[in-house]
Amino acid sequence: MILVKTEAGQLALKDRSVRLTPRQRSAFILFDGKRTADDVVGAGLGVVRGDIDEMMVLGLLEPLEDAQAKPRHGAPAAVSAAAADVAPQRAADARTPQERYQAAYLIATRLTSGLGLRGFRLNLQVEGTSSYEELAALAPKIREAVGADKAAELERALGA
Repeated sequence: MILVKTEAGQLALKDRSVRLTPRQRSAFILFDGKRTADDVVGAGLGVVRGDIDEMMVLGLLEPLEDAQAKPRHGAPAAVSAAAADVAPQRAADARTPQERYQAAYLIATRLTSGLGLRGFRLNLQVEGTSSYEELAALAPKIREAVGADKAAELERALGA
């Protein structure tokens, strides 16, 4: 499957709003609409299929066919935004609890580490989780600490 960067992915690459490991970032750059996921895995960067799946769940990459099927400049922004919200939710519903945990863990650690000292204990609790169920149980505390807007990203990743 050939993957390309989404608009959100291109923005994240520039502003580093989504934390990627160095190997994920290197692999992410290789997705140019010509290489398959297998090509990138085989490029010797140490990236595994799970890294690529994670970038897809985060909305940074999409299959080339999906990108080509998207409406271009003629569609209103509200329609495109609504369609973008639906696609990640469908992907979230198809994921296993472990895949949900992996995606949500990165978001939860970013959110709680951004709280500074007041979020220190909560960050330790997040880092102490090892399953989807444990992280989902912490989600209400994270929501209370960071607010509903920021917590929405975590809730989407959890599939809640």
